[in-house]
Amino acid sequence: MQIPKQLLQRKSVDALTAIENSLKQTLTAKDLTLLGIGAVIGAGIFVLTGIAAAKYAGPAITISFVMAGVACALAALCYSELASMMPVSGSAYSYAYATMGELMAWIIGWDLVLEYALASSTVAIGWAGYLTSFMDTLGLHMPRYLTTAYLADPAAGFINLPAVVIVLLLTGLLVIGIRQSAIFNFVMVLIKLSVIVLFIAAGLGHVQTENWADFAPFGFGGILTGAGVIFFAYIGFDAVSTAAQEAVNPQKDVPFGIIASLAVCTLIYILVAGVLTGIISYKELNVAAPIALAVDHIGMSWLSPIIKIGAIAGLTSVMLVLLMGQSRIFFAMASDGLLPPLFADVHPQFRTPHLSTAIVGSAVALLAGFMPIEKLGELVSIGTLFAFVLVCGGVLLLRISHPEMERHFRCPASPYVPVGGILVCLSLMAGLPLDTWLRLFIWLLIGFGIYFGYGIKHSRLRQAG
Repeated sequence: MQIPKQLLQRKSVDALTAIENSLKQTLTAKDLTLLGIGAVIGAGIFVLTGIAAAKYAGPAITISFVMAGVACALAALCYSELASMMPVSGSAYSYAYATMGELMAWIIGWDLVLEYALASSTVAIGWAGYLTSFMDTLGLHMPRYLTTAYLADPAAGFINLPAVVIVLLLTGLLVIGIRQSAIFNFVMVLIKLSVIVLFIAAGLGHVQTENWADFAPFGFGGILTGAGVIFFAYIGFDAVSTAAQEAVNPQKDVPFGIIASLAVCTLIYILVAGVLTGIISYKELNVAAPIALAVDHIGMSWLSPIIKIGAIAGLTSVMLVLLMGQSRIFFAMASDGLLPPLFADVHPQFRTPHLSTAIVGSAVALLAGFMPIEKLGELVSIGTLFAFVLVCGGVLLLRISHPEMERHFRCPASPYVPVGGILVCLSLMAGLPLDTWLRLFIWLLIGFGIYFGYGIKHSRLRQAG
């Protein structure tokens, strides 16, 4: 009877925040906002917008973006409250440790691998596709066996070399320093936002309102399904919370970065979706590069390679932030003894979790190099939604257990916002295919094996108790 009680043992909020910070604190509110934008704007805007419009929502894809944005906003408000109370690297893992106990913290930490590591691999494959396409326009052609994963096409492929190279380069940048990584992310965000603004400005004059006439061809059900499909487009804003220990003023700047980045990205998504479906009929948008197709449609082919450059920059910043997020979560888990100590080792000069970053980057590179994109992407959304459910639940539990704690940011309209976030995320999870749930179950079983084989024996909380 003693073991179940130990598994539910919680780490106090005071203990969570009292740990000496060995990471370099250099990130401002602006840096954190840009990290959020860097993580969110990528494959969603350059790929999923057209597919979701063509297959599910039609021009009403703009409404789908609003709905998905609202779902994320509910979770973002909860993330912001917890981040202001616990400015530590572990994000939802650390929040779960303080509210639901060690076992649940391990589950959510292991679950977050699905969001950050697998999403990084998925985006890397998309990045490689855009790079290959751009090189083709320049007359530079790479052999197919060097751009196609073996498991994606055993007959013609061997390794997706561009995907491997970009992941390893970004891993090296993250090892060198968070300040340098933030500067690089700023440049990438600036490029992709400039390209997006250019597309909106160029496309506005070519919008034909008759393309919006059949606004919701698939009905409300199609709009709702579209919201579920493009939910992947919003994944990453929560990565801002993983950089809390590297923020100058985390209690105020992290909530600002989370909410501001989500608001900016939602507005951009709505504008791009509106212009895109106004330029060309939604029926033609079921392609991998819908924005490039749209500029070709209006006779602005010169803009197509610029769009590809923007996509490459956009996907680069997404990978950078997701890789950073995963290494920081492993850093937090290792600091608690649930993973081997090498994951918590900090470089004496760069003051970054260099070994954790290198291990995560190497694993992501292998997945991106040899796995097909569809197999990697299937688990990302369910892992993220699960994390959102636990974060919203954490706000409710801490309001009851620690009402006296200082909250530099308070989630408004509690308990309605956290409960709404839980219900919306569970609804989206319920709509996912059964085989996705099965893969999640298998993944969690693997995690339990690691926890009960290593983590439970080395837990610092358990040793201290």
